[in-house]
Amino acid sequence: MSDRVREILGWYTSDNAGTKTNLSRLLRAGRLGGTGRMIILPVDQGFEHGPARSFQPNPAGYDPRYHIELALKAGLSAYAAPLGFLEAVAGDYAGEIPLILKCNNHELLVGEEADPVSAVTASVHDALRLGCVAVGFTIYPGSALARGMYEQARALAEEAKAAGLAVVVWSYPRGSHLSKDGETALDVVAYAAHIAAQLGAHVIKVKLPTAHLEQAAAAKVYQQAEVPLEPLSERVRHVVQASFGGRRIVIFSGGARSDDASVLAEGRAIRSGGGFGSIIGRNSFQRAEADALRLLGQLAEIYAG
Repeated sequence: MSDRVREILGWYTSDNAGTKTNLSRLLRAGRLGGTGRMIILPVDQGFEHGPARSFQPNPAGYDPRYHIELALKAGLSAYAAPLGFLEAVAGDYAGEIPLILKCNNHELLVGEEADPVSAVTASVHDALRLGCVAVGFTIYPGSALARGMYEQARALAEEAKAAGLAVVVWSYPRGSHLSKDGETALDVVAYAAHIAAQLGAHVIKVKLPTAHLEQAAAAKVYQQAEVPLEPLSERVRHVVQASFGGRRIVIFSGGARSDDASVLAEGRAIRSGGGFGSIIGRNSFQRAEADALRLLGQLAEIYAG
């Protein structure tokens, strides 16, 4: 075990040996194993956005096996997906890559709600049955329904930790209390990361923040303290700082598909700002396999320094 992994595990002193073992598996897997950085492939978009929008750009993605094989070929740190996708592959690929079960999901057949909420779609029992190292859960800070989500996340985290699993929280600000720009505002993303840490997340997933400041009271503090808003690496640094002074693992979403140069530039900013890596879905599986492997390899090289 590397010194860096030992250091990170030391941040989670209240956790049992099982949870620390599974965190260690996550931190030691793939090409970036031992560095303290990671790249995770998440494929919950079929549930979240619909199968055609998610997989038609690269029809191989309709097959659940494609995604776990892509993660293995790329040497990624973990593969995260909802119950059905993991059930389709976990038995055939047991022990080959850390798995994260996404335990709640949201769909768009009802349209874009002003205050979104996800349905619980899997359990800790499912995660144990499938050999997962962690459970994942989405919260929407800024939604009028967020407090119920916080209670669900806390209950899931309690059960998962008792069973020796790690907890990953997707913390995505969204809802009627935020403007569209506010969903990725620096103060809001930092707040969302902090909420996830307070709910007991071991790994926190947030979107990359913009230089926008949403909350008037927070904006005054940022201005008085001269918190730098540029470049992106400084915003990443602040979000990591908001996550218990950098003592929680914070990874950043890859977002909608973009060109290679943009993905790699974001990776450099995450590395320079002290972020722990990327959780990158559509920018992986919506590319042809050869193109995806090349991009993920370049991103891994950036995180490896």
